[in-house]
Amino acid sequence: MRGIFDSHCHYDSAGFDADRYEILDELMGSGSSVTGLMHAATDEASIRFGIETAARYEGFYTSIGFHPECCDTLPKDPKRVLTEALGTSDKIAAIGEVGLDYHFEGYDRDLQIKLLRMQIELAAEYDLPLIFHCRDATADFLALMQEYKPKGVVHCFSGSAETARELLSLGLYLGFGGVLTFKNAKKVKNSFMAVPEDRFMFETDCPYLAPEPYRGQRCDSRMIANIAEYAGELRNTDPQRLLDISAENIKRLFKLK
Repeated sequence: MRGIFDSHCHYDSAGFDADRYEILDELMGSGSSVTGLMHAATDEASIRFGIETAARYEGFYTSIGFHPECCDTLPKDPKRVLTEALGTSDKIAAIGEVGLDYHFEGYDRDLQIKLLRMQIELAAEYDLPLIFHCRDATADFLALMQEYKPKGVVHCFSGSAETARELLSLGLYLGFGGVLTFKNAKKVKNSFMAVPEDRFMFETDCPYLAPEPYRGQRCDSRMIANIAEYAGELRNTDPQRLLDISAENIKRLFKLK
């Protein structure tokens, strides 16, 4: 397969500490099946990594943002950090990874919502799309999406087909990764089948969530080929065609050439 564009990856993760740039050199090199990567920033260090790495590789783009799980380690003025970062690179294509995550005990719901509101409003101010994260927080997340109607993508979508349709009606894209290939992921498969071709994106969330037959191993962007193969079986269509459609959807949302 060719023309793989990974709409959501984390090559700054500790899972790549041993060989980070060897892998990126290979992925971004001539003859690679991968043509584009979108780094999803999560905190201040991740923002710096994205900007620095985007300067190093032609096909590498980045977002800037604060993940809801990073609320305990936010800088004193997160909005200032983001606005200052925006002036440092023309390859910043989104605000993200932002959202709500109520999965672990001890989360601060009010702080997460306040942080998300700030980042949605900043994205609107700079006319940038957002990369959204939502885990165990569907009701609050939907309420904010209905209030703001932002442009962006809900990454690693794992909700119901009904929730998918509601998000689509608000103009959002949905990202699908390795979970789509898991045998017990019936809800994700049903949601993927409910999404029109012009509104889905393939992603890895690497190094996490490797698709079958690599489940449990470290993931990298080349494994999107396996996701596309499985998606092609679900939709009874050519997987290369789906890869191409996904890449076009990514370029459209993030305004990439």
